[in-house]
Parts: sequence; structure tokens; C-alpha cells
Amino acid sequence: MPGQRVFLHSRTLPVRMVAPSLKLQDLIEEIRGAKTQAQEREVIQKECAHIRASFRDGDPVHRHRQLAKLLYVHMLGYPAHFGQMECLKLIASSRFTDKRVGYLGAMLLLDERHDAHLLITNSIKNDLSQGIQPVQGLALCTLSTMGSAEMCRDLAPEVEKLLLQPSPYVRKKAILTAVHMIRKVPELSSVFLPPCVHLLHERHHGKAVGLPILCFSSVDRRIENRMGTPAHRRRVAHTHRHTRNRLSCPWPPPFTSPTLTPGILLGTITLITELCERSPAALKHFRKVVPQLVQILRTLVTTGYSTEHSISGVSDPFLQVQILRLLRILGRNHEESSETMNDLLAQVATNTDTSRNAGNAVLFETVLTIMDIHSAAGLRVLAVNILGRFLLNSDRNIRYVALTSLLRLVQSDHSAVQRHRPTVVDCLQETDASLSRRALELSLALVNSSNVRAMMQELQAFLESCPPDLRADCASGILLAAERFAPTKRWHIDTILHVLTTAGTHVRDDAVANLTQLIGGAQELHAYSVRRLYNALAEDISQQPLVQVAAWCIGEYGDLLLEGNCEEIEPLQVDEEEVLALLEKVLQSHMSLPATRGYALTALMKLSTRLQGDNNRIRQVVSIYRSCLDVELQQRAVEYDTLFRKYDHMRAAILEKMPLVERDGPQADEEAKQSKEAAQLSEAAPAPTESQASQLLDLLDLLDRASGDAQHPPPLDPSPGGALVYLLDLPCAPPPPAPIPDLKVFEREGVQLNLSFIRPPENPALLLITITATNSSEGDVTNFICQAAVPKSLQLQLQAPSGNTVPARGGLPITQLFRILNPNKAPLRLKLRLTYNHFHQSVQEIFEVNNLPVESWQ
Repeated sequence: MPGQRVFLHSRTLPVRMVAPSLKLQDLIEEIRGAKTQAQEREVIQKECAHIRASFRDGDPVHRHRQLAKLLYVHMLGYPAHFGQMECLKLIASSRFTDKRVGYLGAMLLLDERHDAHLLITNSIKNDLSQGIQPVQGLALCTLSTMGSAEMCRDLAPEVEKLLLQPSPYVRKKAILTAVHMIRKVPELSSVFLPPCVHLLHERHHGKAVGLPILCFSSVDRRIENRMGTPAHRRRVAHTHRHTRNRLSCPWPPPFTSPTLTPGILLGTITLITELCERSPAALKHFRKVVPQLVQILRTLVTTGYSTEHSISGVSDPFLQVQILRLLRILGRNHEESSETMNDLLAQVATNTDTSRNAGNAVLFETVLTIMDIHSAAGLRVLAVNILGRFLLNSDRNIRYVALTSLLRLVQSDHSAVQRHRPTVVDCLQETDASLSRRALELSLALVNSSNVRAMMQELQAFLESCPPDLRADCASGILLAAERFAPTKRWHIDTILHVLTTAGTHVRDDAVANLTQLIGGAQELHAYSVRRLYNALAEDISQQPLVQVAAWCIGEYGDLLLEGNCEEIEPLQVDEEEVLALLEKVLQSHMSLPATRGYALTALMKLSTRLQGDNNRIRQVVSIYRSCLDVELQQRAVEYDTLFRKYDHMRAAILEKMPLVERDGPQADEEAKQSKEAAQLSEAAPAPTESQASQLLDLLDLLDRASGDAQHPPPLDPSPGGALVYLLDLPCAPPPPAPIPDLKVFEREGVQLNLSFIRPPENPALLLITITATNSSEGDVTNFICQAAVPKSLQLQLQAPSGNTVPARGGLPITQLFRILNPNKAPLRLKLRLTYNHFHQSVQEIFEVNNLPVESWQ
């Protein structure tokens, strides 16, 4: 039986035997040698099965090799989640080889979405406190890569201790880990604030003097044989010094931490920057070290060439850029810090070499810093000139950065940017779409009243040849600039016509309405406009906005087109048949939109009252469209045909020229704003306003009012008819009732709230209360909200306030109208709630007003 058992075992063993597991190098070669995707998946599936079996067997010797293969499979995009728990086991191991692969696996396979990442917190804490530099580096790298907010809060004290370790290698890792912790948990700023002051005295740059993270196998064995023993903690540095001498390759060897790892000083500046961006207390604290930062940067600028820290002849550009970013944060809205760094910024801007990209990076950060702080005017001009030189650079990225930066500065330093206008205009011809778009935006921002003619010529030339994706932006920008800075109406009309002719299909939706409004308001240019539009329409009927404007203009001023007495353009002889034929061509064209056909049909109808010939042709065209499929066009045709058949005697009056409509646009808004400011300056004590109608009555009632009378006029009737009657009967109106005295109901830290009252004579049950908020303090009042409540027997309606910010030092007040209906004349009580921000504090006041004047409700 024993022999038989052996015989049976020897015969069944080959049946159960499987292919041996591959080494990592063999697995890589086999995967790369796969000719198809299916073959690659087959190789990976087989190897993953071996890896799972090894994990189930619990092989502690080769666990790190199996996990290394699994990590390679993970990097290829295949699932490797079943190796997460093996990472935890390897991290808890006492062997350095296991820890190295375990921490690497944790960085790749674990993140905050997996609860398993919290299980390695205790292992990281133990490794950070062991004092073994390679292990501390592994733990710090893992913590800075996938550490969650909970892990950061738990391990912040250990990282704080490592910030002041004597080893530069550990300190660098600890600083970068602290940066990650601040980004995750800004509340930890107070923990890392004290060590940063000491770290600023560090002069260690980017030189790699620390211990390797991943080393040769001989060094691994030397480390892991001594790991955990007290002797190793005392002799680890000595061991690696001898190892460095024995290795033939430069230290650190391949597969080590990168030699360009940020130094301690660079990491410290980065950590301080994060602290200042997230903590106002840290920002105030580190403004005291601005002179020290200035001295560090001055040393970098004045130091000669150093092969250790220089790149392309620029001394440590990474550290210079980071210091400039920190100075920008510290000098923003702080005059004392800005004055300290002004001379240094001028020195950096003039002494930095611009022939290399490293110097350009330093100069760009210098420009941003100059523009963000309270710098001198000459220094700001120097910064703009640097950006102007960037525009001449052959590198497209540098030109794009310059255009973007100038676009940000054009509002604050418009005159300085204007000096580089020719160079900006030349950038419109760039073949790169992003560059030409930025150049277009900057060119439109540079247009003003003095250069509008020259800039419009350049932009119109660019519109004719620009790519299709930029044509809409260019056309819209030209129309807006022409509307804002047009020197004459004729120039404005010519500019819009050129845009409609060149890129009519790309203009804004309101271009047609704006041009018709402009032509209607320029009576002296009616003949000129209709002839220009007729010529453009005769040449091209594909541009729909142009066709719509031309049809409208021909319908309104067709009689001027036939007269031919326009002296501003060449004489043009046009007869009625040609005009009607052109409009019929528009109606029949397949390119015409339904809205365009509506314009053309209306133009034909209006020409029936402006032409002297027979209207039978027009009547026939109108009758044809009575059965049109488009409902809008059909309705117009039916109505126009009804005018011909039933109301022909009223047709001339109905189809008169359109009156000029009040215009709403940027220019009108600006004129209204200017007139409002002039009225406020002319009034010694401005009274709160209720509506536009009441402002009109104020003007009409100025002559009848006493000089010192502060009475408010009654409001208009809400109905249009009542308002018209009231205005017509104004001279015969009865004398206004006695005024109701104003009432001050609130005052705190310069913020004052006054109530003024009006009871309209035609509606005594209605009370209008105007709330006026003023501010005599040194700080603005923002987010101002006033809410009110009245007893249930009354009805309250709150109108929208005039704004939500009350400027300091007696600026423009905020007014708000309350409409209270009190038909039973019940005693009036008012409860107010004020909410606003003042001196960076939120204020909320709730109070009741019981001392309202008796005249307001009786």
C-alpha cells in the first residue's frame, strides 16, 4: 500500500501541476511580445491567477514579488484591487524590501475612496517615529500622496517633529508632506506655523544628499538585515557613506529619489505660500519676514554662475519664481511690504537674462508681482514693456502668455499698454488660433475714442480674412466698439454696413434692431443710408441681417431712393419696377429666412403708400402669401390684403413712417448714468426717489415749491390713462396736503436709516414709505438687506432697493419703497430687520417702530 500510494501520487501529480509563476522581468517580456489584445489578456489572466493563489497561501517570502507584478498589471489598466490588503501586510513587515513595495502599492492602489487606507495610519505613525531615514521617506511619500483628511489630522504632530530633523532628506520629505496636509486640512495651519520661521534660515537647495528610496539589492539586504535593531539606528548614515564609495555609479544610484527634488528652502517657501493663502493670521505673521525674503532673492540675483543650482545661466529659477509668488501674496493690499520689495523687483526685471526660457519664467513672475502689489508707476510701465518684448519672442507660448497678461492689465494701465498696440495688431495674423483669439480680445480692449478709426480699419481687414470660428467674436466686438466710440453717425452706419456685408451671418441678434434705430435717428442720413443699403442688397441677398435692414430701410424711405437727390454718393437712377423686383427676389429666394420674408413683405406694403404708380403688383404678391405655410407670414399677408380690400382709405395713415423708439444700449445707459450723477451733484440735499414718474413730477413742481420745502410729490396713477390725465391736469391740481415729517429709526457706527412718508391725495388709504440708508463711517456697508412686517389688518408690498452697497463717507445712499395699504386707518406699527456687512463683520438688527407720525395713518 505505501508503494501503491507513491505510485498513485506520482501518476496524479502531473495532472495537478500548473505552469510556474513568472518573474517580473519575464512577465514584462511576455506581455510586450503579445501580438494581439486577446493574447495579452490571456497572459495577464493566468498570471493574476497565480498571484491570487500566492496571496491565499500566505507566502511571506515572495509576497513583495507578487505585488510588484500586480502593480505592473495595474499600470497597464487591468483590475488589481485584490492586492490592497497585501499592501497593508507588506507595510507592517519588518523587512525593508517588503515595506518598499508595500508603500508603493499603497500609493497606487489606495485612495480616499477606499476605507482600507485608514488601516495604514498606525503603520505610518510607527515608521515615522523609528528614526530610520529610508523608512521615514517611504512613509512621508505615501502620506503626501494619498493621505486623507483624517490621516492628516492624526499624523500632523509626527510630521511637525520631522520638520526640524537634522537630516536634510527627511526634512524635505516632511515639508512636502506638510504642504499636502495644509491643502487637505487648512485648520492645521497653526501647527506648522512656528517651524517655518526656523526653516527660512535654511540654505539647502536642490542637491540630493539624502538616502535612496529604492536601492540596489545589496544595499537592500544591508538595510533590512539591520532594520529594527538599535545598532542600525546609530550606524545607518555611516553604512550608506561606505556604500556610496563602493558603488561605481554616481550617488544616488538608479531607481532612487530624483536628484531634482525641491530643496528645503524651496519647500519652505512653498509651505509658507500655502499657509498665507489659507490663513489670514499666517498672512499677517509672515509679512514680518518680507525683508528676509527680499534678501534671499537679492542674493540669488547677484550671485554668479553656479553649476549646482543654475539652469541656463539663471541662478535657481525655481526658487526665484516661488519667492516672487510669495512676495506677490504678501504685498497685495499692503503698502509697507510693497515698498520694501519695489527696488528688488526693479533689479530682477533689469538684470535677468531673457535669452533662455528660465529667465523668461522669472521675468513673467516679476511682472505679475509688480501688477498685484502697490508698486510705483514707473515700475508698472517697466512691467508692461517686458510683456511687450515677450510679444516679439519667437516662442508662441511666450507670446500667448504676454497677450493674456496684457489683457488683464489693459483696464488698470491702459496708456502703458497702448504703446504696444502695433505689435498687438500684428499678432492678429498669427496662424495659431489661440494666439489670434487673444490678440483679437486685446485689440478690442485697446479701442478708444482717439484711435477708433485706425483700429476699426485693422479689425475690418482682419474680419475679411479671419477663420470662421473667430468671425462671430470679431463682428460682435466691432459693433460694440463702434456703438461706444463712433465719432459720427455716418461713420457708425458705414462701419455696421461693412460688418453686415462681410460677415452678416455671424453678427449678434440685436445688430438689425440697433442699425434700424441708428438710421431712424439720423434724419439727415436717410437718403444716404437707403442708397447704400439698396446697392448692397442688389449685390448680395445671402447675408440675412443685411437683407432685413435693407428691406426695412427701403420700406421706410423708398421715396428718397427714387428721388435720387443724395449728394454724398454717386447718382443712382432707380425706378419703381427695379425696387419691387428686388424685394420679390428676396421673397422668392431659398436663402431667405421667414423673418427676412416678413421684412420684405412689410416693405412692399409700405411702398404701396410711397410709390406713385399702380399698386396691383403689390396686391398680387400680398395675396399669394395668404396661403403661405408659415403662420406669421400668412397672418401678415391676410392683414395687408384686408387693408387693400376693406380699409384702403386708412392704409396711408396706418403705414406711415415708424416713430423713433427709445433706445436701450450701452451708450444710452452711459448717458443716463452721467445725467444722474450731474443731478446728484447739483442737489444740495437730494430726496429719495420713488419712480421715474415721481421724478418727472419733482421737475414740474419745482416752480411751485418753496425753497426750503422738503415735501414729496404724490405718485402717479398706476394706469397709463390716469397718468396722462394727471399730467394734463397738473396746472389745475389742488394744493398738495401738509407734508409728513421724516423719521430717523436706526443709527449704528455711522449707518443711519431714515423714513419719509407720502399719502397720495387720490388714494388716502395708501401710504408710501421711502427707506433711505446712509453711511458716514470709513468702511463700506455691503450686502444691505431691509425687510419689514406690519399687522395683519394692513397690506405691505416691498419694492426692489436701489442697490445693496452703501459707500463710505456719505456716498450715494440706498433707497427702497414700501407700499402700505391701510383702508381702516388702523394705528400703524412697523417691524424692521436689517442685515448687512460692516468692517468685515456681519450685522443683524431687528427692531419695532412705534412712533410713526399720526399723519401717516389717520
